[in-house]
Amino acid sequence: MRWKGRRKSTRIDDRRGRGGVVRGGAKLSGTMIVIALIYAVVTGQNPLSLLGNIMQQGGGTQQQKVQIPRQQTAAEAENAEFSSVIFASTEDIWTQLFKQSGQTYQPPSMVLFDGQVQSRCGINSEAVGPFYCPGDNKVYLSLGFFRQLERMGAPGDFARAYVIGHEVGHHIQNITGTERQVRQWQQQARSKVEVNQLSVMMELQADCLAGVWAHHANRTQNMLEPGDVEEGLRAAASIGDDTIQSRAGRRVNVEAFTHGSSDQRVKWLNKGLRSGSYDACNPFKDGV
Repeated sequence: MRWKGRRKSTRIDDRRGRGGVVRGGAKLSGTMIVIALIYAVVTGQNPLSLLGNIMQQGGGTQQQKVQIPRQQTAAEAENAEFSSVIFASTEDIWTQLFKQSGQTYQPPSMVLFDGQVQSRCGINSEAVGPFYCPGDNKVYLSLGFFRQLERMGAPGDFARAYVIGHEVGHHIQNITGTERQVRQWQQQARSKVEVNQLSVMMELQADCLAGVWAHHANRTQNMLEPGDVEEGLRAAASIGDDTIQSRAGRRVNVEAFTHGSSDQRVKWLNKGLRSGSYDACNPFKDGV
């Protein structure tokens, strides 16, 4: 993708490295933390161990959350910049599309995190992958998921961009009322299977909306290069429910699908890519 040197979003909340460690002992002051870090650099010792010793020697009973800043690698820095640029592109594209229909787009924010993160949707681990929380209008992304995509056979810039576009698609569903309507339908559903089917439709629509963004990002910003579309389609296929179940050694159970099969995810991403139309992204009407 042609993304370097482009505008970065100002709506990024980088919380990486804020996980901290809870230890018993005396309450740590900022000065104590700085001294421990400097000593660790000089001696090569683990700063967490040094801080733990300080607390134990203090003999107190309070608990303190210790935040140790961590240096990001060059690859992590590039992935963070990439995510910010792609997020800015979604802001620009959806602002234009909403304006064309006489509406004002209210963009989400994006939180970069590692370990665990607190949102209005609860506490989530990076193991659950990227997610969107309608309670606070934020996309949550652990950059480690990009490595997971590669292990699943979906490397490449556009594979990563598709993931971000998909989560922004959930934000579109939220601000247009689709998310609320589907939750009502799920509450009225007569079985778990029906609840899952509605969830699949939500996810497939978000895939299609990711395609709509990419269509216009290429048309107006010239972002896509040869092979990018194939990367995105491979990513969509790699995270289909049937593929994930098979990879886990389980029997493929269609009734347990919550995100859609690989073929369905490819179909709806491709539909958005080809049409560039919000109206084309309606699995609730057209079927999956």
